Amino acid sequence: MTQYNVAVLGATGAVGQELLSILVERKFPFASLRLLASPRSAGRKVQVGGQDYVLEAVEADAFQGIDIAFFCAGGSVSQRWAEEAVRAGALVIDNTSAFRLDTDVPLIVPEINGPEAAKHNGIIANPNCSTIIMVMALKPILDEAGIKRVVVSTYQAVSGAGFGGMEELRQQTEDYVMGRELEAQILPVASGKRHYPIAFNLIPQIDVFTEDGYTKEEWKMIRETQKILGIPDLPITATTVRVPTMRSHCESINVETERPLSPERCREILAEFPGVEVLDSPEEQLYPMPQFTSGRDEVFIGRIRRDPTVPYGLNLWAVGDQIRKGAALNAVQIAEYCTQQMG
Repeated sequence: MTQYNVAVLGATGAVGQELLSILVERKFPFASLRLLASPRSAGRKVQVGGQDYVLEAVEADAFQGIDIAFFCAGGSVSQRWAEEAVRAGALVIDNTSAFRLDTDVPLIVPEINGPEAAKHNGIIANPNCSTIIMVMALKPILDEAGIKRVVVSTYQAVSGAGFGGMEELRQQTEDYVMGRELEAQILPVASGKRHYPIAFNLIPQIDVFTEDGYTKEEWKMIRETQKILGIPDLPITATTVRVPTMRSHCESINVETERPLSPERCREILAEFPGVEVLDSPEEQLYPMPQFTSGRDEVFIGRIRRDPTVPYGLNLWAVGDQIRKGAALNAVQIAEYCTQQMG
């Protein structure tokens, strides 16, 4: 089996840490592993698969000899270093929004548009976490009945804001129980003018607002889904909300199809789709929830039912672990797909 020299930039973050675990879990064939981070983290040790690795500061020659570089450190970092990695001969799999909508950068969910990865010029983009969960539900429906319009509302876990968001929820919950004032420094946006507690609260803002009143997160879901599905004019509207759960994003998806599709047939085609698990037994009160989907690789779908307000419409409830399939797992799957094509 061919082995690859792998680098992970952003190895100390939530996604980077999960990605390292998944590389070991899935026995990805790496001959060497280079962990890159900011200069302030350089020198620290990180254990991967029972072996200690020393964090190195990212610099111009950090990608020499690297075959595959996973970027998990934020858009500005990717913009600074991705081209350096490509010039050094590495394939960059970027987990940020830096290149997702670039026309010459494939935006890949392997189960959906894997062959598009071959069109890369050194960089392959990993989609937004909420986008990945939604397109996993939409693709089988698109193939079976066409899609006329999509309306989605998300219920996104604090894992989407990284370790800091998760720790803030934990601390605020403890403070609430102890009767202490809740302090907020991260959500909805760390760089924003105002911050709100997430414990026992919902925040209808993820990322910053644009002039049209939508957030960047909402536009990511719209434009990335159009690109992945290959339908640039597909009507989609989104509302994204942060909720006080640790992991696993939830999405309420309303799909208007072009042709008839019964809930029964919808369950069948979703159950047959790789990476999807149907959990939909209302009479038994069985449906996907973050508590039971966190740490899982599948996108779980339930509450499949007709929308009687349009000729051909369905409502779905989709749940997936944001850090795994929504980020780190999908990135590793892209690398696996590419290495299989390379032989």
